[in-house]
Amino acid sequence: MAAEPISLLLIDDDDVEAELVRRSLKKARIANEIYRAHHGLEGLAMLRGEHEKKVPYPVLILLDLNMPRMNGFEFLTELRADPNLKKMVVFVLTTSCDERDRANAYDLNVSGYIVKSHAGRDFTDLLEMIEAYWKLVEFPPQ
Repeated sequence: MAAEPISLLLIDDDDVEAELVRRSLKKARIANEIYRAHHGLEGLAMLRGEHEKKVPYPVLILLDLNMPRMNGFEFLTELRADPNLKKMVVFVLTTSCDERDRANAYDLNVSGYIVKSHAGRDFTDLLEMIEAYWKLVEFPPQ
């Protein structure tokens, strides 16, 4: 089990999807702090401490691809270019089934690519898998 609590950063502009994630976390009895950004620019500001809500390390990011202002790919490109953030653990959580999107996401070193509709009706199973991941995997040092 992880030695320290993991912060979850959900970057998704869809309020309904964000609420689904929050409810599923609660249903799965996952009590980790969840932070939310509505687009990539806000997510980067939170990670860099340039926002009123700074996300404490270690962080696991759940990232949507299709967002305004800065989409998921732009966010990942910026994240991987930042020497202080480039090793962050990111799971893409998206509606896109496009093979090119999946390939591009893995080229940007995501830990997993999850299509929301493939997660099934019981979204809790997906979040329990992610919880098992962060409990078993050692995160890179800050």
